[in-house]
Amino acid sequence: MRIGALVTAVGVLLAALAAEAFAASDVRGVRLWRAPDNTRLVFDLSGPVQHSVFTLAAPDRIVIDVSGAKLATNLEQLSLANTPITGVRSAQRSADDLRVVIDLSAPVSPKSFTLAPNQQYGHRLVVDLFDQGSAPPATQAPSVAASAPPVPVTPTQPPPKLTPVPNGKRDIVVAIDAGHGGEDPGALSPVKGQYEKNVTLAIAKELQRQINAEKGFRGELVRTGDYFIPLRKRTEIARKKGADLFVSIHADAAPRSSAFGASVYALSERGATSETARWLADAENQSDLIGGAGNVSLDDKDKMLAGVLLDLSMTASLSSSLNVGQKVLSNMGGITPLHKRRVEQAGFMVLKSPDIPSILVETGFISNPNEAKKLHTANHQQALARSITSGVKQFFHENPPPGTYVAWLRDEGKIAAGPREHVVARGESLALIAQRYQISLASLRSANRLNGDVIKVGQTLHIPATALAAQ
Repeated sequence: MRIGALVTAVGVLLAALAAEAFAASDVRGVRLWRAPDNTRLVFDLSGPVQHSVFTLAAPDRIVIDVSGAKLATNLEQLSLANTPITGVRSAQRSADDLRVVIDLSAPVSPKSFTLAPNQQYGHRLVVDLFDQGSAPPATQAPSVAASAPPVPVTPTQPPPKLTPVPNGKRDIVVAIDAGHGGEDPGALSPVKGQYEKNVTLAIAKELQRQINAEKGFRGELVRTGDYFIPLRKRTEIARKKGADLFVSIHADAAPRSSAFGASVYALSERGATSETARWLADAENQSDLIGGAGNVSLDDKDKMLAGVLLDLSMTASLSSSLNVGQKVLSNMGGITPLHKRRVEQAGFMVLKSPDIPSILVETGFISNPNEAKKLHTANHQQALARSITSGVKQFFHENPPPGTYVAWLRDEGKIAAGPREHVVARGESLALIAQRYQISLASLRSANRLNGDVIKVGQTLHIPATALAAQ
């Protein structure tokens, strides 16, 4: 009798588990985001689902069949302005099978994937509709398991920077990346309704305005509105704009609400310089999992070559990143407390562009109630942007790219050359630095009172003017 009762109990339990596993999930909400080249629909689900997507023409439509789902929200509340979507309708094909039809004003290329729950969201079905002429990235089967960030590869397409022209006067291009956006709100503030993605966009727009006010400089926004951009695509956008510098703006959170102060970060390929740097990098690199980037496929045949090229180009880029980062940090220290007084380093995915000097600016801790209030004010945002602009100008006045208006001003003697500094990066030698600045090794030793050629990573070297070095 006991064995029979046990078998019966186990059977009932398994049946209950099976029923729960195959129970229909509710579509609890639908959100829509518009980006410059695509429209994103996010279906919030109470559990996992299977789905398929196909297109129909005459008229253009997208059909989404969701197995194991019921609609528990109102699709009519979606705002479809400035999108190719003219209407969204649905029908319950059976008790557990939902069909959603998206009516379109123009054909699009769809891409879809599901995302498992994380700290901010439950199960999600993401459908991206790419405008014609903007094909979706090639993907493998999407994976949402947290893993180490993939090794960065050198882009197969070179940056579209113009060949330096003698006496050229092009603008220095600064790509300004407002962190997070759209589906990824970033860090949450204790101030109700305040999200990191909104603060960073406001500061980024103000920074662009101030940079554009400087003759010879042009600021380009990577993200112009409230939509999600995968981390790797942010650097691709900067490269397409011909960026000479990439500045990523953030306002992050820490486990302790008492943490305060601004910081500037550069890339580290060999570990973080502090526990805070490591924690923040881990948090920022989760953006693709939160925002839903899918799993972008890289071209395997280029990886070995890319790795070699990366090593050759990263050293010079990292040195410039540390240099401009220190100037920005010093200027920020004049208007807000600093969390660290030196440029920190960690493995931020968004900084892994081998050909563009890149820094990540933490404008403050949005998890700190006092800093959150300041970050929300226009006056503080303007002051932060002003300090970043000053640091960027100082760097490029000392190190103007050839063929730019600022380089022409320097060559014509219309701006003071001023003292130049170089922050030593891993893998650099004194001879390599002297060659880069076109000065003699002896003059570099003399300017820094060096008895030999031994230098340390992070050491700041004074670079003598060319005329002085030639004496």
